[in-house]
Amino acid sequence: MVKDSLHIAIVLEAFFIALAPTVAVACLGVGMAAFLIKWWKDPEFQLNGTPYNWAIAIFMVCGGASIFVSPDRMYSLSIWFVMLLIYFFTYVLVSQNVNTPRHMRDIAYALGTAAAIVILYGFFQFFFGIDTSEMRWVDGEAFPELRKRVFSTLENPNILAAYLDVVACVLLGLFSRLQDRRTRIWLAIGIICCMACLAMTYARGACLTIAVIMAGYGAVKDRRILMAVLVVAVGILVLNPVLLERMTTMFSVGDTSSEMRIAMWESTLQMIMDHPVLGIGGGAYSLVYPIYDTYIVDGSVTLVHAHNIYLNYVAEIGIMGGMGFTIFLFGTMITALFSKKEMPDDFSGGLMVGLGLALISVALNGLTDDVLYNLPSSMLLWMMCGMVVALEENL
Repeated sequence: MVKDSLHIAIVLEAFFIALAPTVAVACLGVGMAAFLIKWWKDPEFQLNGTPYNWAIAIFMVCGGASIFVSPDRMYSLSIWFVMLLIYFFTYVLVSQNVNTPRHMRDIAYALGTAAAIVILYGFFQFFFGIDTSEMRWVDGEAFPELRKRVFSTLENPNILAAYLDVVACVLLGLFSRLQDRRTRIWLAIGIICCMACLAMTYARGACLTIAVIMAGYGAVKDRRILMAVLVVAVGILVLNPVLLERMTTMFSVGDTSSEMRIAMWESTLQMIMDHPVLGIGGGAYSLVYPIYDTYIVDGSVTLVHAHNIYLNYVAEIGIMGGMGFTIFLFGTMITALFSKKEMPDDFSGGLMVGLGLALISVALNGLTDDVLYNLPSSMLLWMMCGMVVALEENL
């Protein structure tokens, strides 16, 4: 009974992460309760050691220590509790309890079903109307023709774009390993739908990221994938000239988005130099940034993160805390991509490759945006890392 409750809770959390984060957190709570009961009832049960527990411990300890230097300690305390009780517990729940190929498949299917709903809703927004011309993520002066940037069930187009990169990478990993022709056709359709929805977000960094990952993987593993990526990319750009225009301005300092990011990174580096050990406090970026702001200089504008996950973590919880997170992320990525373990089936093998590619997409997207700023994105990251550990250690 407890085992079944654990299984169902994890699958439901996976399904609701991108659709209803509050429900996903409730499922996590049920799962953790069942896990603790299982642990209490079985005196021989032992936690599996995971390769980067020490890096996670550094990240969590530094996050807790940063509370004491925060300008708003209660807020930083709440941020730390979210890190511990939601992100870390998601990782523990998956890495310690998923131990059969069937359970792993159920989680993957739940994530895939949710992704299909997210993508369909993105198409609905694009074709049936959502005017974003007044929203902050649209530069109306630079791109007057850009009036629709879909965000589906997530907070903004950039977060959705990073999510779609993750989905496309997992589908690519499965496509590369599974042999059934009908399954591969459906996976290819899924990747194309991801790419089309991604184009509707007009997120330049995410578009470049997925193009680099797919082209690189195709060049190394299968030239046919490389050619297919080129055809799809050219087709999307031809059909969407506004996206092509945005992509051509990506590296232009005159572009307001690029100019703002450069200014924010300079200010964030100064923050880090002033607070290298404990940082400024978890989640306190928006409170401290005005002191270092040399670009916007407008008290009515609030900037909540540094548009770079690495700088953001180092600024908020110190150099050691930021290093702990970075080692955890890249270590898990390397484990997934270079695993020498013989997987129980092709699906598990393809999923492992896909998760590795997905973590690369998070790492690359994190260079120009804090793609882990909201609850669903971070929950998904920690769940994926837990899945990698489960595939490597438990199956």
